[in-house]
Amino acid sequence: MGNISGFKNQKRKTEQRKPVEKRVQNWKEIYVPWSKKEAAVQASRCMDCGVPFCNNGCPLGNLIPEFNDLVYNQDWESAYERLSATNNFPEFTGRICPAPCEASCTLSINNDPVSIEMIEKNIIEKAWESGFVKPEIPSMRTNKKVAIIGSGPAGLAAAQQLNRAGHNITVYERSENPGGLLRYGIPEFKLEKSIVQRRIDLLIQEGIEFKCSVNVGIDILAKELSNEFDAICLAGGSTVPRDLPIRGRELDGIHFAMDFLSEQNRWNDNPKDRDITAKNKNVVIIGGGDTGADCLGTSIRQGAKSITQIEIMPEPPEFRINNNPWPEWPMILRTSSAHEEGGNRQYSILTDHFSGNNNLEKLVCEKVEWEKDISSGKFNMKKIENSKFEIKSELVLLAMGFVHPLQEGLLSDLNVVFDDRGNVKTDNNMMTNVSKVFSCGDMERGQSLVVHAIASGRSCAKKIDTFLEGSSNLPDVRGYFRKLKTK
Repeated sequence: MGNISGFKNQKRKTEQRKPVEKRVQNWKEIYVPWSKKEAAVQASRCMDCGVPFCNNGCPLGNLIPEFNDLVYNQDWESAYERLSATNNFPEFTGRICPAPCEASCTLSINNDPVSIEMIEKNIIEKAWESGFVKPEIPSMRTNKKVAIIGSGPAGLAAAQQLNRAGHNITVYERSENPGGLLRYGIPEFKLEKSIVQRRIDLLIQEGIEFKCSVNVGIDILAKELSNEFDAICLAGGSTVPRDLPIRGRELDGIHFAMDFLSEQNRWNDNPKDRDITAKNKNVVIIGGGDTGADCLGTSIRQGAKSITQIEIMPEPPEFRINNNPWPEWPMILRTSSAHEEGGNRQYSILTDHFSGNNNLEKLVCEKVEWEKDISSGKFNMKKIENSKFEIKSELVLLAMGFVHPLQEGLLSDLNVVFDDRGNVKTDNNMMTNVSKVFSCGDMERGQSLVVHAIASGRSCAKKIDTFLEGSSNLPDVRGYFRKLKTK
């Protein structure tokens, strides 16, 4: 612990966001990077508490107090080594993770937490700049071959770990480029795609083979895959979006959020006419989560006329309530960078139906309230009488999450069993009911965070390595697998 009173002397700061009027004119990342001195000052706020709850709050078990101390002492190479020991891709989590570690930071009891996420981002970026990040090529290769299906964060983490164990890894991706959600689902202003490609290039240097534009289950059959590989890792994500099958759903102008976001990311690589555009339109986003906020920021940059984001749940409180104490994840109102840029949010709103003549013209909505059932403790939704109202709209984006992975094709051909939520069911070894077929990430867990996907991929890699070799020297994921077994 470098500065025993750092948390008393220094206030929490994060990297400064570029002015709204400037950042909405382009697709570049919105933060101004810290200097090494600024990062060290924020790292000094880590109080090296007796029980660092941040470690447990992080699904990866990152050694947070240790790398904070190293940053404070300006030992950036050691800080990178400590961080990369548990996290394969800190350049991703340092940008797009909601930072459960910060919610668990001991300072959060009655103060502002340490800026862990941005310290993490600065460690990895300064490591790239200094040449500390180098390909880790295994000194020996086994004769085992592993197929990874999906190149999102879970698939990439599993691939890198298994490659380090010496296995021969092939990653299959149905899109034209690797990265999955990282490349096509997250807007450029949150995660520039050059950052994703930089990591993919490193993985290729390490010996991982990527086969893109390959829809496994169609372009290559499950039987062929089983015959060619010693193990298969299903990491295709949760890709079936939650729909809103109400009257008027068939009207033109109603789209899933991910179709909208992925098209824009492809446009950034190759500008051409868009099939879905918010330009000069009244946009309504249904869903109040991160994906909805991504749609908001994207719609602003495309030139929307107006943007309304509606959520059926009530507005969260500004601060923790009594039954949501530290170190639990705080169920509070969150304002993203996109919400600073424009649009308006409305809560406790139910969409009754869509209206228009072939093309969407408006939404008919209704206000609701949530009443707690005393006997069960559950909240029940109740429509408020005479509360219907209309929202003019030519574009609706459905950002209500995902229900489960695509079951048709590969998964059905493999005859894997699904759990009661429609996800791939696995045992404590993360193996499906089919021998040598494993699963990880959102495909196995259900829709979740990028940091959970990386942790799941790392855990799955250790299980696959043990299956192939009888034992494994790959590291455990502290905290994550315990939660996995009891979920």
